[in-house]
Amino acid sequence: MSDVVCLGIFVADALGRPIDTIPEKARLQLFDRMELHTGGCAVNTGIAMAKLGTDVGVIGKVGDDGFGDFLIKELQSAGVDTRGVVRDKEASTSFTFIMIASDGERRFLHTMGANATFCIDDVNMDIVKEAKLLHVAGSYLMSTFDGAQTAEVLRQAKEAGVTTSLDTAYNDRLDDWLGVIKPSFPYIDYFVPSIEEAERISGKKTPKDIAEFFRDNGCRNVGLKLGREGCYVRTGDVEVKVPIYKVETIDSSGAGDCWIAGFLTGVINGWDVEKAAKFGNAAAAHCVQAIGCTAGVKTLEEVLEFQKKNNGSVSF
Repeated sequence: MSDVVCLGIFVADALGRPIDTIPEKARLQLFDRMELHTGGCAVNTGIAMAKLGTDVGVIGKVGDDGFGDFLIKELQSAGVDTRGVVRDKEASTSFTFIMIASDGERRFLHTMGANATFCIDDVNMDIVKEAKLLHVAGSYLMSTFDGAQTAEVLRQAKEAGVTTSLDTAYNDRLDDWLGVIKPSFPYIDYFVPSIEEAERISGKKTPKDIAEFFRDNGCRNVGLKLGREGCYVRTGDVEVKVPIYKVETIDSSGAGDCWIAGFLTGVINGWDVEKAAKFGNAAAAHCVQAIGCTAGVKTLEEVLEFQKKNNGSVSF
């Protein structure tokens, strides 16, 4: 039984650094370093929450291949419950090649693989209903599950008394950003997209207007990841914008997922919104100081100690 279940995309990430330009056809270009890491929103958030001390499980689908073996092994090594992972005999494990520039910014090449075949029949609702919180991670990259199926799983979770949250992922092939996700809004306690994705969904530009749009359409609380500007959180009676902790960025991969892991750690522990948001920023600050989506994440105690030494202020 897990306190938190992260349901969503599983990805094997190959990271190359530094790659500042892409070679022309038939040309060879050298770079210094290549690594294989776990990736995908559900995997990233799950491992990060486990490192922060939360009892967490995951639900998703991988191929019956070496990359799938790798992801499951790494999740289990991190202490994550993998009972909810399904193996697909035909589709391959989802894969991303991440090109990390000298300044830490990233470009991605991605194949959806088994994430595209993941569906409601793959979801073990017994695992979901045992949890305190269900986090759906990577909407827009699960073409079968996105839309009505996501809404139904969230509805059943809410009916069972489970707190819910949902994060999106950028999909440049998607046309109807709002239509796909709108059926889920009434069943989302915490909607936590990036600012870029939130703008595409809402058609609004400012964090305040975006949050009001989502709340007017049924989401109870909204947290927006603002990248280098930190985060913005809006609940019924609280509105905060929290700046980042200034650290050296080695690799920004997974920073948003680690912010969510920190923020939801606060939610599970009953912290107020401001404290949870600042803790999310601190978790993300550790993430970006190492290559990979979760390699830099520390324990709860270490992140809290970091916050004491680097007292972040709240501006609004």
